[in-house]
Amino acid sequence: MALAVEFQNVSKTYSGTKVLDQLSMQIEANTFTVLFGAPGSGKSVILRLLTGLEKPDRGRVMLRGEDATHIPPGDRNLGYVPQSFALYPHYKVADNIGYPLQLMGMPAAQRKPIVESAAESLKIAHLLDKKPDQLSGGEKQRVAIARGIVKHTDIFVLDDPLTGLDFKLREQLFDDLRAMRESLNATFIYTTSDALEALILAEQVIVFDSGWTIEAGKLETVYARPNHVRTMALLGFPEANLFDGTLENGVCHSPIGQFRAHTHLNGGAASVKIAARPQHLQFTPTDEMIVFDAEITLVEDLGGEFVAYLDARGLSLTALVRHADASELTEGRVRVGIQPEKLLLYDQDGYLIGQGAS
Repeated sequence: MALAVEFQNVSKTYSGTKVLDQLSMQIEANTFTVLFGAPGSGKSVILRLLTGLEKPDRGRVMLRGEDATHIPPGDRNLGYVPQSFALYPHYKVADNIGYPLQLMGMPAAQRKPIVESAAESLKIAHLLDKKPDQLSGGEKQRVAIARGIVKHTDIFVLDDPLTGLDFKLREQLFDDLRAMRESLNATFIYTTSDALEALILAEQVIVFDSGWTIEAGKLETVYARPNHVRTMALLGFPEANLFDGTLENGVCHSPIGQFRAHTHLNGGAASVKIAARPQHLQFTPTDEMIVFDAEITLVEDLGGEFVAYLDARGLSLTALVRHADASELTEGRVRVGIQPEKLLLYDQDGYLIGQGAS
């Protein structure tokens, strides 16, 4: 496994507050890796250390297997797309895109085909002669992304570049970003606090919480079986259902009933957190499911799916149901089933202790 980026026990403190505390993480080469976490979790600090805008108090930042901790930003050979457009208003689009190449001393004749290729890949070739004040927000963001990918490199860093755009524009750019990652055969490192963006874009995901890596791995693995309850809570759309229970000699007592949990903690008693994704709740329960009564208090139609908000004797739950499985949902009493093999149990420290029930 070739590594594009590695942080080795990196710590960073601002004004007496430790933002990163011995952070270690690895990013595989030639992957679309999303750094995901709530605002304030340390993602922006990580990017500043990665790009060389700041140095860690302790630890090492490795690029392509080499120690880059003290290498200046301009010598790290990274493509960078900032959160803000940061376009020069007096420059045409072509000049904005080609500016990093100009800084490298590349002649205009050599810059031109590279700029045109980047613009073509982002469907903005027809805008090259315009200035930023003639562009829409989505067009400006495409220009900013194009400027970030013109540099000849194998690592591109994207700092939450789609924030502020409406979902339709973001959806179009999702496809473009994935296509670019494949065509450039490069490593894309993308930060976001939006769970849906992470789920759509990531091949690999690293989940942060308060300056710590709480989960890392292939997206499908991390999503299906999070090792920490904070990952379960953060990484999902709609958000996961989380509620308290008590485990006694292998039997879990919870607001939705009791069941035998598949866990290695089979003796004694312990408080646990129970988790279930909204899509694992069904309104046509079968005998093998964990079944309980609830009331639908609100239904949202997302087009291809319904989101139903439930009240189960004071417990608030969310269900995600495809139109094909429930062509019409209304408020009122229902029988709800949870697929027992999808239930996850976490201990008081938030770590996974079991999956499934019977």
